[in-house]
Amino acid sequence: MNVPIDISNVTLHTQRLTLRSWKESDVHDLYEYARVDGVGQMAGWKPHENIEESRMILKMFIDEKKTFALEYEGKVIGSLGIEEYNEEHFPEFKEQKAREIGYVLSKNYWGQGLMPEAVREAIRYLFEDVGLDVIFCGHFLWNRQSQRAQKKCGFHHYAYDTFETRLGTIEDNEVNILTKEEYYAKERNSAEIVAS
Repeated sequence: MNVPIDISNVTLHTQRLTLRSWKESDVHDLYEYARVDGVGQMAGWKPHENIEESRMILKMFIDEKKTFALEYEGKVIGSLGIEEYNEEHFPEFKEQKAREIGYVLSKNYWGQGLMPEAVREAIRYLFEDVGLDVIFCGHFLWNRQSQRAQKKCGFHHYAYDTFETRLGTIEDNEVNILTKEEYYAKERNSAEIVAS
């Protein structure tokens, strides 16, 4: 089942990033990366046509309280949303606390390992602080970058599904999952390696 999420007072830190709630003053940073062709399409939305469109999306981020701004060196370069997974398509998880992660990164910062860094911290937060049992993360079949990022973070194949985008298209996508047990087993292994 989808559990309630409110990240409005949550700030997370990684080695290079701050994950925080959005502020109205972030609108120019959002527009800067969201208007670039090839960025939004990875997540199923078209490039922003003007700053007013970005302002509208920003207001939605603030009101819905489930999307982190990814701040790098004082600038917002992407977003990471704690979305609802499709309960209708995956009823077998109705007894477990779950959500789905979705993300977008400015094209200027692709290939630097920033998104896996952000996703790993979001995973830690969702399992350790929120207490989820399972996290979903999907990607369109053609999106190899996102597939690689998800594998780096421990997600593994669960199912193939379809996803209706904001563009009105239907995309085939791969649904990956990570369970609480898998996460803690990996953390234990890492701790044992460091201790030895």
